[in-house]
Amino acid sequence: MVDLPADYRPSKDEPFMNEMQKEYFRRRLLEWREQLLKETEDTIDNLKEGGLAAADVADRASAEADKALELRTRDRARKLISKINSALYRIEDGTYGYCEETGDPIGVERLIARPIATLSIEAQERHERMEKTYNDEIVEQA
Repeated sequence: MVDLPADYRPSKDEPFMNEMQKEYFRRRLLEWREQLLKETEDTIDNLKEGGLAAADVADRASAEADKALELRTRDRARKLISKINSALYRIEDGTYGYCEETGDPIGVERLIARPIATLSIEAQERHERMEKTYNDEIVEQA
């Protein structure tokens, strides 16, 4: 276990993915996952409460819309938890912080902004350009 100072923040001036950086990101990811799981529990509790028995049709419709939105949000959270778990696994196997396409370091700043990132900025931009080109070609063919 790494002794991480409370005010520690990874810097590009230190060796990339040293033990302190790995521990910093591991803790951030664990905290994020715990927060998402807590929100999921709150959603389940809210859904159990019901609330769709309102006499007013507009109130009932509004409650149904709220629950549908909450369920979509929880589905996104579920997918995010899966990505967090994958990032935690990558920390353990030593591949965290390195681009899946190029093997190059993703960069501390990008990981601070998006700890589940799997691509460097350059690879992500290339991926998005290829995706846009593919989508544009589909639209042209239609």
